[in-house]
Amino acid sequence: MSEKTKQLLQRIRSDLREITPSKIREFDQEVSSIPGIIKLTLGEPDFNTPEHIKEAGILSIKNNHTHYPTSIGTFGLRQAAANFLDRKYNLKYDYENVIVTVGATEAISAAIGSIINPGKGEKIILPTPIWPMYIPITKMHGAEPIFINTSKDNYILRPQRLKAALDKYGDQVKGVILNFPANPTGITYSRKDVQAIVTVLQGYNVFVISDEIYSELTYGKKHVSVAEYLPDQTILINGVSKSHAMTGWRIGIICAPKVIVKEIFKLHQFSVTTATYAAQDAAQEAFENGFNDSQAMKAQYQQRGSFVYQELKAIGFEVLKPQGAFYIFFKLPTWLNEDEFCHELAYDYQVAVAGCTPFGPGGEGHIRISYASSMKNLKAAMKRMKEYVAEKRNRSVLLIPSQLR
Repeated sequence: MSEKTKQLLQRIRSDLREITPSKIREFDQEVSSIPGIIKLTLGEPDFNTPEHIKEAGILSIKNNHTHYPTSIGTFGLRQAAANFLDRKYNLKYDYENVIVTVGATEAISAAIGSIINPGKGEKIILPTPIWPMYIPITKMHGAEPIFINTSKDNYILRPQRLKAALDKYGDQVKGVILNFPANPTGITYSRKDVQAIVTVLQGYNVFVISDEIYSELTYGKKHVSVAEYLPDQTILINGVSKSHAMTGWRIGIICAPKVIVKEIFKLHQFSVTTATYAAQDAAQEAFENGFNDSQAMKAQYQQRGSFVYQELKAIGFEVLKPQGAFYIFFKLPTWLNEDEFCHELAYDYQVAVAGCTPFGPGGEGHIRISYASSMKNLKAAMKRMKEYVAEKRNRSVLLIPSQLR
């Protein structure tokens, strides 16, 4: 590194220098070259995009939809998304309530960035453990994350805990982020849970950024959106990545009151201009004619989740039964170290999983498995994990017996 580069590096935003890249993606990339590795690290559906959606994308290109679409999103996609949300979750949006974003991640960034005044000490409440990306995005937009550890409340944000945080920080709180079905826990909120949270939130002038990207993947409970009860305060985030196996198409949506959409749109437009035209046409097809595309995938996810849950229980782990999304969250016994577990399992037994310390308070000492992989891979991975844990038990002969249970 030249002396000039060193000098210029010191002029980079100081808070940006303090933020580290995603630990999960970094580890995933690190272990990808291990021969025979089974990766259960990322939330990546192993299904391909349904054929009718791919054909819509191809037709879009053939029809020369290769120019700039409208920055806020095509009319067809925005209307299709609004109709889909109405039919599925009783949300009364029209196209003017919708912004099309470059994936749900851009939607999160645009939503947070639009409500925060940097340098004013403003705060965002995050119930943890939670998807790690919310934390650096919050910091990058100049806000302080306030963590509420939900591990003692069955991983649900309870109204009394939320009210206590809102009262403690007062007007400094600009928003509360919710994510359900949840990453990493696989827990989701019942209608009763949502109503309890809404009862608190409606008494405060705060935004609710509700990331419901896994809304189509619930097991035994129908998804209930916060926006059904709190439309005036909610910035709803959804998309087609998980529901229609379209992660690489990068299409997310923001829904909010029209006057709020008008402001969020400015940050979106001046950050990315617009999402890709062909991807928008494909997403319109997904919302219009793929109403139940997720059902076949969901049935397989549920079968896989049940299998992994039973296998982990048999090994002896304390594990949450998945209620949605495609993640299993389990606790390591005290004689297993989170970082060591992930690295030894990957390098010695060729199974990659995610340690949960990056997910915030309540995540430390836990592991997340993404079961968005074939049953063949999951069976092999569970067999290898059993062998690894058995070998670790044999090596831990100095521990007292109760610690080895």
